[in-house]
Amino acid sequence: MLLAVVSGLVALAVAELLRRRRRAPLEPPANWQVPTTLQREDFGRPDAPWLVVAFTSATCDSCASAWARVSQLASDEVAVEEVEAKARRRLHERYRIDAVPLVVVADASGGVRANFVGPFTATDLWGTVAELRQPGSLPPGCAPGGTASLDGVPGAT
Repeated sequence: MLLAVVSGLVALAVAELLRRRRRAPLEPPANWQVPTTLQREDFGRPDAPWLVVAFTSATCDSCASAWARVSQLASDEVAVEEVEAKARRRLHERYRIDAVPLVVVADASGGVRANFVGPFTATDLWGTVAELRQPGSLPPGCAPGGTASLDGVPGAT
């Protein structure tokens, strides 16, 4: 009888603990770290006018699709590079990357001119890069969408 009561109390305690764990919301960080400059020598093709870097992780569900979108931008003018967290941990630490996927667009001097944190559409990424490379290429009234943040582009947000 005593064993049954003790077993029942242990089961109730475990059930309560599991219930509390499921209900506890995960608090996202208030701000993501986004580098403002990249050392172009850290990446392949430092002489390319533009660099688009996808900081990813093998355990991230949306990182593969982010890289697929970024990789299609590769050209003579645009260098693209994936920086996977485990394979290139040093760069994730150096640039204090704390969220993936994080895509940054850097100019020839390494200044980060745009970024996307989290999932984004190909249209938003490609439109953003087009506007940076050739201001005015987006139709009037259009601004890059999604989570894009552009620095130094007139009229862009």
